[in-house]
Amino acid sequence: MKPLNCIIIEDEIPAQRILQSYIAQIASLELLGTFNAALKAYDSLHSEAIDLIFLDINLPDISGLSFLRTLKNPPTIIMTTAYPDYAVESFEFETIVDYLVKPFSLERFLKAIQKVQRLQPILVETNVEKKSSDTLFLNVDKAFHKIQFDDIFYVESERNYLTLVSKHQKLSFIGTLRTWKEKLPETQFIQIHKSFVINKNHIDKIAGNEVYIHDKRIPIGRTYKTHLFEMLDIQGK
Repeated sequence: MKPLNCIIIEDEIPAQRILQSYIAQIASLELLGTFNAALKAYDSLHSEAIDLIFLDINLPDISGLSFLRTLKNPPTIIMTTAYPDYAVESFEFETIVDYLVKPFSLERFLKAIQKVQRLQPILVETNVEKKSSDTLFLNVDKAFHKIQFDDIFYVESERNYLTLVSKHQKLSFIGTLRTWKEKLPETQFIQIHKSFVINKNHIDKIAGNEVYIHDKRIPIGRTYKTHLFEMLDIQGK
């Protein structure tokens, strides 16, 4: 499995060192940078493929939660803070998977990483070149379900859960839409709403601000419509 690229946004030096030490012990994590303020990490988030952020809530420039609200497609987040009172508010964000209260042990850190890893689908490529016939094995309810990319109709997000609808099955599991969008062939799958990624090959029609896929009416978000029409080579939006 490819290591998860992560960064630390934390202004306390002792907490930085603890996180760096723990991350160094996990082969499936690759630390790309440590920042003592949220805005200092902004360029890295837009130039690197970041899978995971260890994000402190109390930061000198802007709070971790306020910074998270500015990110259009935030990666998976593990919050770190000395104040557990923020836990309820932080879980309103679908990308936050865990909440570490400082000081935290290596055991507690590992449990948080295991939550993140459970969000990562297992992909098996059936060809050397990545094609739409690739097979995806999805671990749901202690069973690995084999799914062809071509068979997927759409993936829907609702808070911390995703629902994958295909020709043969409907599976619900913990995950984020951003993570799944990166796993699917970008020439075949399009995000058309903050809660939907669809397979363009299964579009029956587009009417107004809705896409129809096998009797399912899916809304088109205003900010996604132009990209959708460009990918489908539709003139006159």
